[in-house]
Amino acid sequence: MDFTKMHGLGNDFIVIYGERELPAEAAELATRLCDRHFGIGADGLVYILPSERADYRMRIINSDGSEAEQCGNAIRCVAKYVYDNGHAASQELTIETLGAGVQKVQLTVRDGKAERVRVDMGEPVLDGLKVPTTVDTDPVLDHPIEVGGREFRFTAVSMGNPHCVIYVDDAAGFDLAAWGPLLETHPMFPRKINVEFVTVKSRSHTDMRVWERGAGPTLACGTGACATVVASALNGLTDRTATVSLAGGDLLIEWSGADNHVYMTGPAETVFSGQV
Repeated sequence: MDFTKMHGLGNDFIVIYGERELPAEAAELATRLCDRHFGIGADGLVYILPSERADYRMRIINSDGSEAEQCGNAIRCVAKYVYDNGHAASQELTIETLGAGVQKVQLTVRDGKAERVRVDMGEPVLDGLKVPTTVDTDPVLDHPIEVGGREFRFTAVSMGNPHCVIYVDDAAGFDLAAWGPLLETHPMFPRKINVEFVTVKSRSHTDMRVWERGAGPTLACGTGACATVVASALNGLTDRTATVSLAGGDLLIEWSGADNHVYMTGPAETVFSGQV
């Protein structure tokens, strides 16, 4: 099987192109190939498939074998892959996702290669039951949650996948391993949840660290960065356009007041290709 290792700000993926459908053994392959000691090593396995609704269809299997509905860093990698390998003649693409429908992508190209990718991530979902959470309010803002004897307060946002945004004094130094798993699997989140720990630096800048559902701590999360800006704007902490600094680098997030869509701009990189 041919593969290409790619990453978006260190959130890394094994990208597979050429299959017609998601293989039945995709979950087993993901757990085996994503293992960083006995496999290739990655946060997830990404399949680029044909689509009847868009230029391409993306399916993402997390490193634990579960499927993600959407991934902002992965969609940038998919767009770069198809353009750089001559499968897309235009710098504007559409990519179908499992949880967020068809999304529009614009590429900035340099020397024949995609350098930056801007993705229309669609409208955020704020209804608590639709995120989903067990909280029947719209939106879920600054809501209390208790885990491990400690109370946090969270804002819930879905960007095609569920997010729980929590504000802390020092996101960069926060103990993800201690609190991430407890929050991810809390009964308040019936389909588990991605957890963002955020420190607001200014009206246009936040620090964010993430515990991803099905993958654990990762260096970046595109949908999480989108959820962070939406939550921060709703809570009056930032403007609707802000830079989100993650462990792997920065993403520019814009929550448009004109169409209510969230736009994410950032890089994607090819690491190497091989066969397994």
